[in-house]
Amino acid sequence: MARNGFKVFDSDMHIMEPPDLWPRYMAAEFRSRAPRGRTSENVRDLGLIFPQEQPNARHTAGTLHRGHNYDKNQGLYRDHSERGWTGEVQLEAMDTEGIDAAVLFPSRGLGVLTYPEHPPDFAAALARAYNDWLHDFCRADPERLFGAGMISVYDMDDAVNETRRVAGEYGFRSVFLRSNVVTGKPLHDPCYEPLWDTLEELGLPIGFHEASGSRAPQSGEQFEPNFGLRRVYAQPFEQMMGLGSFLGGGVLARHPRLRAAFLEANCSWLPWLLWRLDEGYEREGDIFMTDLREKPSEYFRRQCWVSVEPDETPARYTIEELGCDQLVFSTDYPHGDSKYPNAVEGFLELDLSDEVKRKILWDNCARFYGFAH
Repeated sequence: MARNGFKVFDSDMHIMEPPDLWPRYMAAEFRSRAPRGRTSENVRDLGLIFPQEQPNARHTAGTLHRGHNYDKNQGLYRDHSERGWTGEVQLEAMDTEGIDAAVLFPSRGLGVLTYPEHPPDFAAALARAYNDWLHDFCRADPERLFGAGMISVYDMDDAVNETRRVAGEYGFRSVFLRSNVVTGKPLHDPCYEPLWDTLEELGLPIGFHEASGSRAPQSGEQFEPNFGLRRVYAQPFEQMMGLGSFLGGGVLARHPRLRAAFLEANCSWLPWLLWRLDEGYEREGDIFMTDLREKPSEYFRRQCWVSVEPDETPARYTIEELGCDQLVFSTDYPHGDSKYPNAVEGFLELDLSDEVKRKILWDNCARFYGFAH
């Protein structure tokens, strides 16, 4: 399959987990505490309900927000919802868009491990259950659907063990985390070193994916209850700070074979952030960035990728400044800000050369996830 002569690799396509995923897939000892997906008139309801959870007024990101975008998506995805968001539905959506292959990320599951109070064994069981379900989901077409494994950072031994399991038993092409700090320790904290060591050893990349809500503190929450403003800031700001940890915090300097992507948060901020990090290295790197031997931007060029939105016209400035080799494409299906079913067509309309489009739509993503071009 190709769209207008371009092969398309979606770096970050989403699934919609069934409401009973965790009650069905969690180990028996945890099943009484398993969350259940909330269902409502919203066919894309992303809410999770944990047994005996007390409502918290601070966290309203799951609240129903009506508007023209809501109405559009209810009509667009109703049939997908009524058919259960199955693997077959996913493949039909890929065919509609012209997507050849996709790495799959969660929807409800993006928030399931942002609860700071989760006991480590329970958090590890949540991740394991999701990965077991995702493996079954990808059976619909293992040549086109590829899993990104969920890992828990509440205990680093659990994170390492689950990373090895999903890579070895399931053949997942990556694992993912939130950039959002959940356990109080930033990504460059020494506690993460066993995970980075393992990813290097396995040659497995890591994708960082944010969402516009979290049970842990998050950029943008000061705007509540204005969820529109929260959405503007939450994802890009958290990803910018996560990238800062990887570059200025020395993660990539200590792990030269580690590959990381920062997804679904735009790319147009990238030239400024790299300039700002390089300036910080020039001024104070001898004190605060002692693991680095080069400017942060050099590590980015070798080991990091960032996703571009299908209609992100300011991305041309990023490409002018940095080139396009570290940019990957995502449709964000079936989330509210996706341009489905015209995401690929919209990207092809951007004022970019065919060579740039080809790299972003396929080559860069294949390189990140370890596929041959």
